[in-house]
Amino acid sequence: MSKIHPTVSKIDDQEELTTTTNSPSVWTVWKKSSMGFHGSDGFSIYDCEGRLAFRVDNYSRKHKCVAGEILLMDGDGKAVMALRPQILSMHDRWSGFKGEDDVETSSSPRVFSMRRRSVLQGGDEAEVFMDAPDRRSPVPDFRTEGCFRRRNCKIMDRDGQEVARIIRKEVNESVTLSDDVFSLIIQPNMDAELIMAFLVVMDRIC
Repeated sequence: MSKIHPTVSKIDDQEELTTTTNSPSVWTVWKKSSMGFHGSDGFSIYDCEGRLAFRVDNYSRKHKCVAGEILLMDGDGKAVMALRPQILSMHDRWSGFKGEDDVETSSSPRVFSMRRRSVLQGGDEAEVFMDAPDRRSPVPDFRTEGCFRRRNCKIMDRDGQEVARIIRKEVNESVTLSDDVFSLIIQPNMDAELIMAFLVVMDRIC
C-alpha cells in the first residue's frame, strides 16, 4: 500500500524543502482524522519526513450553528489554535484564537478573522484580517485565489506575494490522488501553524 505522506525521493524531485530556512516546506494533508468516526470530518497533516505535525480530530459536518468550535492541534494533541464560527454572518466569518491546553479559548486572544469575499454561497475565495489593537485598514492581510475545493489555490499576502499554495498530490506522472489527499507548499518565514488554521477554515467556507 502506498504511503500518503511525502517520501524523501519524491520531495527531492519537486523541490528541496526544509534543509535550509530559505526553502519552501511541503506538507501532505489528508482530509481524515487519525480517529475517524462516521458522520465527522478531520485532518491529518504530515511534514516532509512523514511525521504527523498537525491534526484536527473529529468535527461535525453539520451546520456551524450546531457544529461549534474546531480545535487545531499539533501532532502530540496539544491545542495550538481554536477556530470559532460567527453564527450571524453573511460572509461566513470565522475567528482564530490562540489555543492552550490549560486556558479556556473564550479568554484567549483572537489572532485573525477569515471570511468569504462574496456573500454568495459557494464562493471560492476568502480574505483574512489579522487582529491588532490599532488596526484601521480595510485591506485584508491575506487572501486566497483559485479554487480550494479543486485543490488548486494560493494564499497571498497584502502585497500580492504568494505565501502558500494548495495543489493536487501526484504519486507519479500518471497517478494523482483523490481530493482527500493534497499537498500544501508554504513559503519560507511563514508561520505554518497560521497557514494550517487558514486551511481548516477554508474547508468550511470555500
